[in-house]
Amino acid sequence: MLKIGIIGGSGLEKLNIFSETNEINIETKYGKPSSSLFCGKMGKKEIVILSRHGREHTITPTHVNNRANIVALKEIGCTHIFTTTACGSLREEIRRGDIVFLDQFIDFTKHRTNTFYDNFEPGILGHTAMADPFSEILRNYLIETAKEMGLAYHPRGTMVTIEGPRFSTRAESNMFRTLGADVINMSIAPEAALANEAKIPYAAIALCTDYDCWKIGEEAVSWEEVLEVFAKNVEKVTNLLVEVIRKI
Repeated sequence: MLKIGIIGGSGLEKLNIFSETNEINIETKYGKPSSSLFCGKMGKKEIVILSRHGREHTITPTHVNNRANIVALKEIGCTHIFTTTACGSLREEIRRGDIVFLDQFIDFTKHRTNTFYDNFEPGILGHTAMADPFSEILRNYLIETAKEMGLAYHPRGTMVTIEGPRFSTRAESNMFRTLGADVINMSIAPEAALANEAKIPYAAIALCTDYDCWKIGEEAVSWEEVLEVFAKNVEKVTNLLVEVIRKI
């Protein structure tokens, strides 16, 4: 049975897009996920929503229990995962309010556990293929729907994920541009890696809220700016998710 998991990022902690709702608390072998699971239906499809940073956004990026989050969605039966995230643009052409449908990531985190295979079992080394970490099928649904809705979007992009919770220095921001990253955040890479290890198709909706700090003449990113821009675009991201889920 098709069951869609949605991991809501900054600004989408309390997303509610369905009927027949119930709330489930779950504990995994890796501990508790970031939030309870809001479950419900959209038509005949079952939906499960988890808040990456907690319902009140109280969990810093470093302390998000990504393993518990992914395992909780797998144990409850999710067959696909969509995730939302705020991000900073590292490219002139990716503007505030634009959506990027990621196809690659660069993991610059330092303190995250980003694998389920840290304790090897005999004969299982866990060298998971990660050449294309985002589901092409789910990405195509997102791209097709965004085009139909007339949204400003970019069909692909490379996300560099930094440790946080601080933002980048200008030198770091320019380095990431040189490395080929298009957008930057503090969440996606470990989460995407674990979803791949768990063999759950995974796709991300990255909403650009700022220009990080590389762009001369622009104010350097602030937390207040991230929340302000995301708040103005929550409805757009929500409507996109609703239309995509209807199509699957």
